[in-house]
Amino acid sequence: MNPKSNDHPNSHSHLINPGEFEVENHYYPKVLNAHIHPLVGYFMRLTNKQIRERYCYLHPEVNHKALDMVLNYQPRYFRWAGCDLFPVSTSEGHRQMVIIETNSCPSGMKSLPLINEGEEQGSYKKLLERTFIPHMLSRKDLPKGKLAVVYDKNEMEASGYACVLADLMNEPVYLTKFDQSDSDPPIKFQSDLLYVRDQKGKWIPIRAAFRYVTQKPWNRIPIITQSHITNPIIACLAGGRNKMVAAKAYDMFTAELRGTGLSIRVPETIWDLKKNEIPLWIHRMNGFAVIKSPYLNAGQGIWTITNQKELKEFMEQEHPYNKFIVQSMIGHSKWLKSATVNRYFHVGTVPNRHNHIFAADMRFMVSAGAEDGFRTLSIYSRRAKSPLEEKLDPQESSWDVLGTNLSFKNPDGKWDTDTNRLLLMDRRDFNKLGLGLDDLTEAFIQTVLAINAIDRMAIKLISSKKRFKKKLYRSLNPDKILLDEILPSL
Repeated sequence: MNPKSNDHPNSHSHLINPGEFEVENHYYPKVLNAHIHPLVGYFMRLTNKQIRERYCYLHPEVNHKALDMVLNYQPRYFRWAGCDLFPVSTSEGHRQMVIIETNSCPSGMKSLPLINEGEEQGSYKKLLERTFIPHMLSRKDLPKGKLAVVYDKNEMEASGYACVLADLMNEPVYLTKFDQSDSDPPIKFQSDLLYVRDQKGKWIPIRAAFRYVTQKPWNRIPIITQSHITNPIIACLAGGRNKMVAAKAYDMFTAELRGTGLSIRVPETIWDLKKNEIPLWIHRMNGFAVIKSPYLNAGQGIWTITNQKELKEFMEQEHPYNKFIVQSMIGHSKWLKSATVNRYFHVGTVPNRHNHIFAADMRFMVSAGAEDGFRTLSIYSRRAKSPLEEKLDPQESSWDVLGTNLSFKNPDGKWDTDTNRLLLMDRRDFNKLGLGLDDLTEAFIQTVLAINAIDRMAIKLISSKKRFKKKLYRSLNPDKILLDEILPSL
């Protein structure tokens, strides 16, 4: 042990004992006094059979058995996820929900008003009780050791999971921060078994860990571990933290679903692009597109391009990876008069008192349970900083008009959240979105389809001998810089 490690508050794990959950520590202050919107609460209580019947009634082309298969699918690796979606309209005026990205280890618990006010642990408990604990206990080869929650950001939710897990299992849980920049982290893997360092400097073996490590988790957590981890790293590499592979997973699964009436809706996506190829595709999309670095998250590595100035600024930057994806833009319908039939336009919020409409997304967090399939854990929405106008101001950043992510990094490297743009599913904010029960149903179905696709991709990437298929992954994601981050840990 490094004798200096105890000088730093994150140099060791913090022991959480049963009975330590305090509601004000694990929800945003604005959530504590909010009341769930009746329609959202009603939707979250619907069974999957009810959702299936409603969806098939609205979409008579959808095969009932295929939808049942999707809703009741039991993921092998990707058991808990969140999808970001945009409510959009097509050129013909058809309302739809479109997947923007899928996240393993998503945030959301701290943003949902309680469904039942007497159950303060809310969806923290629901996720651990129906997904993490049963899957952990089902493992016949579970090693001996303690329980842990490991995280790199979002301590509010990570500590919430630790407190609830301690209550449910009636035993202490180690809450451990695992920053990628930490030169002496309180976590190590020995023979693929997870250990955490306690306050005395002793290394404690961990039999199972709930993971909220989101920033390049593959560069410090092995793909195959003895300790049970939810979600495992393969879920991130297969699309949960990799937009490139996710796009390919969506495409493959949509092909498998051909003839069922089901498909994953995404903007037109061009993948495996080198930096010098990007201007050609921006031109092909009439100068309006979104560039993404596939392996970053929390609003990082995304550039909205609406003019030559923004494209020039992107091209002049240094980037950490060699490959990019380009997607057709979801914007204002008046910007894209020459759009193709596959283009989508923001529905946006209900006009405010200044008659301003804002681009807004939705986050759907779901998990899989053995008895009742996928269930919704949390829903929230985020709006852009600046209103969506018919004409773009060339002096204004288009990201302020189109970007909805709330996370940002302070100059000291710490993460923070712009909660002023957070829209809750409460009696006040939900009405601003102009959404109904069928919109929520569409979003839920799209989320579950995306998770099905990514888990199936993860299964393809792990051999029957529980080894990562390196060559297959290289063919799917030929970015040497990313591969160099992953492969040394194998």
